[in-house]
Amino acid sequence: MIDLFFQALDSFNTLLWGYVGTAFILLSGIILSFRARWYQITNFPQIFKEFLLSFTKVERELEKKISLESPGVSSLRAFFASIGGCIGVGNLVTISIAIKIGGPGALLWIWVVALLGMIIKYTEVYLGITYRVQKGKTYEGGPMYILKKAFPKLGFLSSIVAILMAIYGVEIFMFSVIKQTLTTNFDVSGHWVTVGLILAVFWGVYGGVNRIGAISSVLIPCFVVVFMAMTLWILIGSLDQVPHLLQTIFYSAFNGHAAVGGFAGSSFLMVLAKGFSSAAYSGDVGIGYASMMQAETRDKSPKRQANLTIFGIFLDTFIVCTCTVLLITLTGVWTENIPGEQMVQVALSRHFPLMDYFMPVFLFALGYSTLLPYLCAGLKSAEYVLPQYGRPLYYVYALIAFTFFSFYDASYALIVMNVAGGFLMLINIPTFLYLRKEVSYDKVKKR
Repeated sequence: MIDLFFQALDSFNTLLWGYVGTAFILLSGIILSFRARWYQITNFPQIFKEFLLSFTKVERELEKKISLESPGVSSLRAFFASIGGCIGVGNLVTISIAIKIGGPGALLWIWVVALLGMIIKYTEVYLGITYRVQKGKTYEGGPMYILKKAFPKLGFLSSIVAILMAIYGVEIFMFSVIKQTLTTNFDVSGHWVTVGLILAVFWGVYGGVNRIGAISSVLIPCFVVVFMAMTLWILIGSLDQVPHLLQTIFYSAFNGHAAVGGFAGSSFLMVLAKGFSSAAYSGDVGIGYASMMQAETRDKSPKRQANLTIFGIFLDTFIVCTCTVLLITLTGVWTENIPGEQMVQVALSRHFPLMDYFMPVFLFALGYSTLLPYLCAGLKSAEYVLPQYGRPLYYVYALIAFTFFSFYDASYALIVMNVAGGFLMLINIPTFLYLRKEVSYDKVKKR
């Protein structure tokens, strides 16, 4: 019975992202890009330079001085707390599943969503910081507050978004993948893994955005460097296959992909839906989560923080997701009967030793840095709906949801996350578009 329910839900998800999601992201992304004069492309060199300067000694000293005078957390910690929810297991497993179901052509649509998603997410974070409110020594922002500004007479929309974000905040997919990976590779009891993971997540989120940003600022750079190096090693050894792979990607993106090996084949709609939903899920496009995390920055400039968001999408999709696709296609595992959560591990194991030990630890570190910011956003959303009892009730809900989905296939959890994200996108993206004149796309002035 439950299998039939999730099959129906997956069919709805395909329609949601294959038609409505596609139209929303394409239309709004193109409108915002033309209004911003394709700011995400023309200003990218400057954005990259700003990201590098954020790590300099002068910038750190300036942040320290500002911290004595302003509430909130440092700009970099807010950024890493936000990107921790993007760069993670989803870049490996979600993208692998998308290619396994939709074929290599899904990568082209992942790139399209990323390019347009950059300006959508820039707009979201800019508005999130502009309309945030101060509460003691922290700031609160996000789609609920943006909706209040856009539609002051439709207060129920803010509550609906907060409830959807609370559902989305319990990252059952990441949790399920980590649990399955640890139990499969280390042959340990799934019950103890579930309990240990829940305790670790609850401890991490208790420290708020500041602790989450500190954890992510260590785990994320380490992951990106190691993963890129391993992919580059395999790529160098398979350079002769790259031209054919690129041809396959562009052909199947517009024509679907015929059955090959253990791959059942896919239609154009399937390729489109998997590409769009996976990229939106991986990059948090239109979800609203990023504005909740980055609204806590102590930086007074919405532009500066929003610029970091553009670089975050670039890192998330054009670097990490592309590496995943190269790995599973060049090694051929995408056509084999291998579960999505194990495809990257199998691909790497064909070139590197000890992957049975390395990947579980690797995925745990990645998934942990993702579970924390999502749960933090969920707690904020629950508190928005129920100021007095929201947080304790949400911990109970998270405990139940994590435990329940840990007994089922990770694909079920992914379907739930995609559908919840789809509904959030349907509400948030039109709101960002409606307030587009409130957003500036000029170059940032130096502090």
